[in-house]
Amino acid sequence: MKFTKNSGLVKVWARQVRSGTYARDQVPDMFNLREVVYAVLDEQTADDAV
Repeated sequence: MKFTKNSGLVKVWARQVRSGTYARDQVPDMFNLREVVYAVLDEQTADDAV
């Protein structure tokens, strides 16, 4: 199974990390979930910096 930026679980975890409910290192290392969630968070951080 491969997750994408549009996967529901990725969106849920990204939202939970952004809200402070969970820390980045608490994202499960399941398939490529952590990698994609980190990419989404990093992309949003870069957008916020501009």
